[in-house]
Amino acid sequence: MPLDTAEFLEMPPALQRTRGEGRLTIAGARVRELYQLGAAKIRLPNAHGAHAQEAVLINTGGGLTGGDRMAWRVAAEDGAHLTVTTQACEKVYRSTGGPAHVDTALDIGPGAAIDWLPQETILFDRAELARTLEADIAEGGRLLALESVVLGRQAMGETVRQGSLRDRWRVRRQGRLIFADDIRLDGAMADLAARPAALAGGRAFATLLLVEDEAERLLEPVRAALAGRGGASAFGGKLTCRIVAADGLTLRRALLPALQALRQDAPLPRVWSL
Repeated sequence: MPLDTAEFLEMPPALQRTRGEGRLTIAGARVRELYQLGAAKIRLPNAHGAHAQEAVLINTGGGLTGGDRMAWRVAAEDGAHLTVTTQACEKVYRSTGGPAHVDTALDIGPGAAIDWLPQETILFDRAELARTLEADIAEGGRLLALESVVLGRQAMGETVRQGSLRDRWRVRRQGRLIFADDIRLDGAMADLAARPAALAGGRAFATLLLVEDEAERLLEPVRAALAGRGGASAFGGKLTCRIVAADGLTLRRALLPALQALRQDAPLPRVWSL
C-alpha cells in the first residue's frame, strides 16, 4: 500500500552517498583506457622531464563518509612506467552509516612499473574506513606502493577518540602471493594508538612497499634516509618500511627522503610539494 502523507513525513531522510570508479591503462607511452564514473576523476598532467607518466586521482565528493564507495583500477603494460598520486589528502568524516569503502587494483605487466603514491588519508573522530589494495605483478615488473594515515589534524586540535580503520593489502608476483598485510583499528582509537605494540602514542603512520628484482640493494639507503624515524626490512625481492610519527607533518618529513631513496632521486609528483 502507498504511504500516506503523515507516514512519509516521519520517514528519516535518505542520505546522499558518493560513488566513483576510475580506470586507467597505460601501454608504453600511450593511454589505452581512461574511464571515469561519478566522483572519480583522473587527470594526466604534462610532467615535462619526468622519468614516468603521471596520473592524479581526484574525488570530487570532497571527502568520504559512511556508505561512500570509490574504486580505482590502474594498469601499466608494455614497459610503461606510471606514477599515480592524489590531488590532495583524502578526508574521511564521521560516519552515520557504516564504513566508507575504497578499493584499489593495480596490474603491472612485464617490464612495467607503477608507483602508487597517494597523499595522506586523514581520519576524523568517528570515521570508518575499509580500504583494500590488490596488486598483480608480471615478470620483470616493479611496484612501489604507499598508504599513510593521519588520526586527526593536531594543528586543529582534533582527536580521534572513536572510529574504525581496516586496511588490507594483497600483492602477487606472477600469480603467487608474496605480501599480505592487514591493519585493523576498531573502537577506542585514541586508546589503541597509545599502546606500545600499536602506535606508542603516535597519530600518523605509513606503510611503504617496494617489489622489484634485487630490492634488497636499497635497504641500507632507505634505512639511512629514515634516520631512525622508521624501520625497514628486505628479502625475496621486496622491501617494506613502517613509519610512525607524532603528526602528519612529521610523517611527511620522514616519508620524503625514504621515497626519494626508493625512487633513486627521481622527483616526486608536483602535488606533493604544494
